Amino acid sequence: MTECTLCGLPAGDRPVRDDAVEGTFCCRGCLEVHRAVEGAEAEDRNEPAATDGNPAETLEALESGAVDDGDDAVASSTANDDLETAFLELEGMHCTTCERFLERIATDTEGVRGAQASYATEMIRLRYDPDAIDREELPAAISGFGYQALEPDADADEAGSGFALGEYRTIVAVLLAMPVMAPYLLFVYPTYLGIYPESFLYGSTIRTMVFVPLVVWSTLIVLGLGYPIFRSGYVSLAVRRPNVDVLVSVAVLAAYAYSIAAFAVGSRHLYFDVAVMVLVVVTVGERLETSVKRRAIDTHAELAAARETTVRLVVEDGSLEEVSREACEPGDQVLVSAGDRIPFDGTVLEGSGTVDESFVTGESIPRAAFVGDRVVGGAVLTDGTLTVETDGDSSTLDRLVELLWEVQSAESGAQRLVNAFAVAFVPLVVLLAGAAAGFWLLAGEPAGSALLIGLSVLVVSCPCSLGIATPLALAAGSERAAENGAAVLSANVLERITDSEIVVFDKTGTLTTGEMTVETVVADDSERVLEYAAAVESRSNHPIAAAIVEAAPSGGVQEGDREIADIEREARAVSGTVDGQRIRVGHPASFRGSSEPADESAGGARAWTVTDRLAEAVESAREGGCRPIAVGWDGAVRGVIAVRDQPRENWERVVSEVASADDARRIVVLTGDDERATGWLQEHPDVDDVFAGVRPESKEAIVRRLREDGTTTVIGDGTNDAPALARADMGIALESGTDIAMDAADIVVRDDDLESIPAVFEVSRATRRRIRQNLAWAAGYNLVAIPLAMAGAINPLIAAAMMGASSLVVVFNSGRGAVRGRRAGADRSRQWGPRAAGDARDGRSPDGPRDEAAG
Repeated sequence: MTECTLCGLPAGDRPVRDDAVEGTFCCRGCLEVHRAVEGAEAEDRNEPAATDGNPAETLEALESGAVDDGDDAVASSTANDDLETAFLELEGMHCTTCERFLERIATDTEGVRGAQASYATEMIRLRYDPDAIDREELPAAISGFGYQALEPDADADEAGSGFALGEYRTIVAVLLAMPVMAPYLLFVYPTYLGIYPESFLYGSTIRTMVFVPLVVWSTLIVLGLGYPIFRSGYVSLAVRRPNVDVLVSVAVLAAYAYSIAAFAVGSRHLYFDVAVMVLVVVTVGERLETSVKRRAIDTHAELAAARETTVRLVVEDGSLEEVSREACEPGDQVLVSAGDRIPFDGTVLEGSGTVDESFVTGESIPRAAFVGDRVVGGAVLTDGTLTVETDGDSSTLDRLVELLWEVQSAESGAQRLVNAFAVAFVPLVVLLAGAAAGFWLLAGEPAGSALLIGLSVLVVSCPCSLGIATPLALAAGSERAAENGAAVLSANVLERITDSEIVVFDKTGTLTTGEMTVETVVADDSERVLEYAAAVESRSNHPIAAAIVEAAPSGGVQEGDREIADIEREARAVSGTVDGQRIRVGHPASFRGSSEPADESAGGARAWTVTDRLAEAVESAREGGCRPIAVGWDGAVRGVIAVRDQPRENWERVVSEVASADDARRIVVLTGDDERATGWLQEHPDVDDVFAGVRPESKEAIVRRLREDGTTTVIGDGTNDAPALARADMGIALESGTDIAMDAADIVVRDDDLESIPAVFEVSRATRRRIRQNLAWAAGYNLVAIPLAMAGAINPLIAAAMMGASSLVVVFNSGRGAVRGRRAGADRSRQWGPRAAGDARDGRSPDGPRDEAAG
């Protein structure tokens, strides 16, 4: 069978092909990803390597980076290169059925060729023809029917105003519900209990003073608080996917309409309290859900806003013209100044500077960029000026935006199960209510009594207890997780994280601090080597340079202490004159092929020489997980400085705690380091696999393949980890990482305390136990209450009380006792490989770098 050119999987009986793209693909997603990356230069690809197992057998396919989410309809909409993509935030989404309704509105708009809405992120992705509709017209074109579309880079106050208004509406509605319940508590319920005579309650004076305001207040609440629910129910019916809001709407409107009719004829059976309290319970729960989802919205909005920029285009006469990003074509030259974000992937034609790629790659160490170097779109130029020739009309950041959208907007298996249950449950309950009312009507009961029985079935079966069984337990678990130092951003992760069969740690910034320190100095005169290196690096703000300056014996080098001149920067080295001596500091490879005059009397130039001892020091540094920095003068390498990204304190114990919670759990580490530098990771007995040499864009592909082997949790901190965090079944990010990584994650570890991670797994187990108890109670309640209501054993008032009591049981069970985790205990401390530095605050050993100078 033909294999997919991109991912290597069987292409099937109906392979996907395109005349403009060479190859055969299993799906449209693979074709489009291949189209986006096929122009990448081969030299920019570093094959990941695997150790201690069989991961190496799959790495060739992982490097392809295919996206296969099965969304052919959306993928096909991206096949037209003349179309452009826009992401908009949406206000007013109430459930997953809103997705199809909004997509229908969007695609009915002239110029919009494709749309995909996501309830999970409350955003919509549009593919539109810029010749038919302007980008600025899109929000207004799809706003309406209670929905509002906003630009993701809109002012924060404007973007958040809709959500603030929704919360305000909820608070006001709840406050308005109090006057409705007060007459029931003061007059109606006591009359039912015989405390007041019926003549007192239904006299003309009390009727005017109590029930007329009650009708007015109830009408305001039903219309105001119920509008989003009624609209959601209508939309779900319009798209033939009925949800639980249909059931809530029918129950509320039936109770309200019956009460209005009863009031008109002077009956004492008024059930405004039923209508109002059902709305209050449902609305409060939905507002809690909205607050949880805000993180996902901010994630994609920040990414999308970052790429929506104008650029300064260098025209033929050398002048600059400010144009929109979309107007650029492959081969155009754009000017990037200090502080600007690089708009596209490309090649530096002129200038030099320092590029901070942490927003895109997550790497905390900025790098120098010179003529001929590659730069990635989304990176920030921190100093200098660059003229960049663009590769095309997309960038690495664009691909991250698209990839994060695909992952976050995908419907989970749990959500599909809930939707399928709702589709079956709602018609069933309505059918049972109608059947009960019809049966009693045929049995000779008055029409009013039969209607009350049907209404009782609707009210008593309103699935509030089922609906809040999981969220309340998750909320309680989230609180316990917070007590253990972990902020839960996606609450339902607590139900699933205990099932993790594979836990993936990203090394840089996760198992390490991301702070560079000098570990060792190998030289005949280590003090002189450090002083010279610090002097040359004193004008740089690079983290490695700062570490060398900090480690100098003087505790830092001031330019006034020495004569420093003629600083020259290269791609991987820097040279300068210190007190008349020409010094070179840089990557060992930068000394190969270069020359330096030995001294003026020798004349000419000669290649750099290095002793066997220093060459071995370079290899030893790499094997120990350090970065070797060579220092030389007078044509010879004089010393090697080993700089380390310090391992976090107790990382070994945390890995062991996570692994020991499940004997079958597999621990995987991803690192961009050379395989020789991963020995300290491989020495840990609980680390099963180490993927070395992993490029940032390969992480998501690796996670996707690992998911085929089992439920996967990813722990990372960088923007380049965001797609992997989102693609994984669960994602955990460190607070010190990028905002994009934290927003893409389900859980954020505060204060970078790794020991919170095993505690989260324990809280998850306890939370799942509560969820199962809640669901068992809620299901059992409905199985008993619905038949009782159908038998006429309970009236709507009792049904409302039973419904409220059922919810209270779930609330009590969710909050009772403390669902507590525990931090990784010190009694299980075991140390392997390089130990974390003594001072956890700055990652520095209290004794400074080790001096390995010759005796």
